[in-house]
Amino acid sequence: MSKIHLIPYEIEEIYEATSKIPDGVTMIQAPEVWEDAEKGSGNVVAIIDTGCQIDHPDLKERIIDGKNFTSDYSGDQNNYEDNNGHGTHVAGTIAASSKQDSGIAGVAPGANLLIVKVLSGQGSGEYQWIIDGINYAIDWKGPNGETVRTISMSLGGPNDVPELYEAIKRAVDAGIPVVCAAGNEGDDRTDTDEFAYPGAYNEVIQVGAVDFNKRIAPFSNTNDEIDLVAPGVEILSTYTGSKYAKLSGTSMATPHVSGSIALIINIAEKQFNRRLSEAELYAQLIRRTVPLGYPKSAEGNGLVALDILNQFENLFKSFHTTVNTPITDNAFVSKV
Repeated sequence: MSKIHLIPYEIEEIYEATSKIPDGVTMIQAPEVWEDAEKGSGNVVAIIDTGCQIDHPDLKERIIDGKNFTSDYSGDQNNYEDNNGHGTHVAGTIAASSKQDSGIAGVAPGANLLIVKVLSGQGSGEYQWIIDGINYAIDWKGPNGETVRTISMSLGGPNDVPELYEAIKRAVDAGIPVVCAAGNEGDDRTDTDEFAYPGAYNEVIQVGAVDFNKRIAPFSNTNDEIDLVAPGVEILSTYTGSKYAKLSGTSMATPHVSGSIALIINIAEKQFNRRLSEAELYAQLIRRTVPLGYPKSAEGNGLVALDILNQFENLFKSFHTTVNTPITDNAFVSKV
């Protein structure tokens, strides 16, 4: 059986330092809901990837725990450092939070990160590593009883492996949304299907990529299981060596959605005053999307727009006020 790999991605540019809210975070309207969502605090997102630079200045406060399932570092399970760069970039998009003058903010800068290293520095790994990593994330308990609320996976392979599928279903049955990259084998056509697993499983939330002009990225896989799209072209985030980089790929779109779920959990569970199921969290996520006009095979339900419900509510209030404004003498109009 072939190995599972990182979803291919492009390194556009590397920076020594930066200071901004990345355009992808802004595009999905995350800052508008930070206050209501408490920036995702109290939620743990498991990143199943190449590891993470655990002392990156924008990430070190967010990492709660981790484990290495690869043969890297002589198989030392306690060493989940990123020797590739991909996992650190994904982590920053989800939850980067800088207390310095420089640095960036992720989608949910108050969330905590569980780093699960299942891919080697070369970006590949055994299927068993991924399966064991998923099960670890499901069973993990934090020092204060924390549990994983969502899993982020920007990896994929051509094979539908039954054991991988069972691990995915176990996570979903445990109430944990599993967010996966659609893959970058797209041919810029919406009438042809490209599949990568686990993204193509119906049970996961499969994410395609758009650019900042809201166009489907030409590399983004299209198929009948795409759930939604997020920014995935020239995405600025944290990178190894305490640096920053712009990367492109559905790998970069995926953590925008994983971070979004951390925000939505705090908003929706406060409203319902109870813990929501995986299906309910998925429904709350899809409520916060905007169709872009592409076929469903390309965009699914559309682009993540976290503040769209508030915008609709304010629009309705404005409309309701206008409709119910009484006519005064000064407003009287006579027919001539």
